[in-house]
Amino acid sequence: MVKDLTVGKPSSVLWRFSIPMFVSVIFQQMYNIADSVVAGKFAGEAALAAVGASYPITMIFMAVAVGSNIGCAVVISQLFGAKRWKEMKTAIYTTLIACIALSLSLMALGFLFCRPVMNLIQTPADIFSDGALYLRIYIGGFLFLYLYNVCTGIFTSLGDSRTPLYFLIGSSLGNILLDMIFVIVFHWGVAGVAWATFIAQGAACVLALLTVHKRIAEVKTEGSFPLFSWNMLKKISVVAVPSILQQSFISVGNMFIQGLVNSFGSSVIAGYSAAVKLNTFTITSFTTLANGLSSFTAQNIGAGQEERVKSGFKAGWFMAFCVAVPFTILFFFFGGPAVTIFMEQTGGEAMNTGVTFLKIVSPFYVVVATKLMADGVLRGSGAMGCFMVATFADLILRVLISFVLAGPFGADGIWMSWPIGWTIATALSLSFYLRGKWKLSRDLRSEEHTSELQSPRTI
Repeated sequence: MVKDLTVGKPSSVLWRFSIPMFVSVIFQQMYNIADSVVAGKFAGEAALAAVGASYPITMIFMAVAVGSNIGCAVVISQLFGAKRWKEMKTAIYTTLIACIALSLSLMALGFLFCRPVMNLIQTPADIFSDGALYLRIYIGGFLFLYLYNVCTGIFTSLGDSRTPLYFLIGSSLGNILLDMIFVIVFHWGVAGVAWATFIAQGAACVLALLTVHKRIAEVKTEGSFPLFSWNMLKKISVVAVPSILQQSFISVGNMFIQGLVNSFGSSVIAGYSAAVKLNTFTITSFTTLANGLSSFTAQNIGAGQEERVKSGFKAGWFMAFCVAVPFTILFFFFGGPAVTIFMEQTGGEAMNTGVTFLKIVSPFYVVVATKLMADGVLRGSGAMGCFMVATFADLILRVLISFVLAGPFGADGIWMSWPIGWTIATALSLSFYLRGKWKLSRDLRSEEHTSELQSPRTI
């Protein structure tokens, strides 16, 4: 249902809104984890490495989807908070139309440059063919992935964090079932893993689009409204483009790191692939909570209630802290059993690589959680300059330091770059928040409210 985040006790509102989003990310990450588990357990270490080698490339496509999600969510949330219903509907349909056009263009580029990019990151010959096959199928389903992520942003901007959860539960369970059928029963290997994700994401996308259309129709307005507006696309792009660039920059940086990891051979790739999936699960959990805080911030800034944003940040940070501590304990003390989930063998270089990675990065989860929650406020307010500075500082440092430390420390030097980048970027993000940079964004609030101010119908 549509939920107004500008009323009620901020901490209670944010907890109720964010918990379904957090559960959603658990099921969302089951896509990648299920792929890697099935590949590693039933198709071998080489298959796990093949899926892992293509991972940073797939994240470039995901970056565009996530950036678009952020861009539309901030603008739609601010319009929702300001009760400008016609403009809100135009923003939603403008986003969907633009994203369809962009996704088709990116799919064409992906098919064209798939193999050259895998060569660029020094993918070993023994896993190259399987990695390229997985990547091509993934790119074929990018339209589904893109539109589904945008629909998720629309739902959360309307204060509805439960509907995406229901879709994710169904699609994740479907993905796991198809993984087992295609790989264990039909012996399709890496291709089976990829097709399972393709089908599950396609089903979730279609259902999400139909539901978004139904929800919008039930928010009653008088008269017609444009389905597409270049002016609205510009407003969305002001937030979306920096977010896409930020996410893409991270993905490109991860490609450099992946290339460095690839130089250490298939066993290190397999261990890193397993551990980084666990790490990504954790970071994505923080990011999801930060996205909830962004929607909360955007709605309240749209309604002119800045004091609620401060209370929301405190509540959001406490939620992230409660998530960070268990993950730190689990990965630091029980990293071996966690990595074993992905591997048939319980020893060797691959296992040691994964365990070492987790021991180095997990103690700093509280630090990166603090950064992401501060980023959530900056992003929700539209203060994208500050948001990008902190994020780029993190990534540039991680890439540069990983190459510097890989010489004397080997692969372990790559993992050491994570905590250093996180710590410096957190200091930047937190300083921007404490200095009130998020208060400077008043674009939508300062415009004349020419739309009707009736309350939306509860769905």
